[in-house]
Amino acid sequence: MLNCSGLLFSDHVLKAMITRLISVYEVEEVIHHGEVIKSYPTDRPYPSYLMLKFVDGRPLHIVVGKNPETSECIIITCYEPDPQIWLPDFKEKNEFL
Repeated sequence: MLNCSGLLFSDHVLKAMITRLISVYEVEEVIHHGEVIKSYPTDRPYPSYLMLKFVDGRPLHIVVGKNPETSECIIITCYEPDPQIWLPDFKEKNEFL
């Protein structure tokens, strides 16, 4: 879970949400109730995080940048992880691919 003062959706993520049939509600569920499974502290312009949550049984990954000065979260991308690439818990990629 990330504590965000607000959410900003990039143009990229809005297009991805439409194409991948992911709703604003689902994105908000991941941000507010999901688990950070990977941190990217050196990402620019802001540190970012890969988050996971099962929403209505569907696994979703969201990549979020967080402005450390304002605590605003910028939604970068979202997708349903591919079970052929990710381990069954969707927290780690399959090393043997």
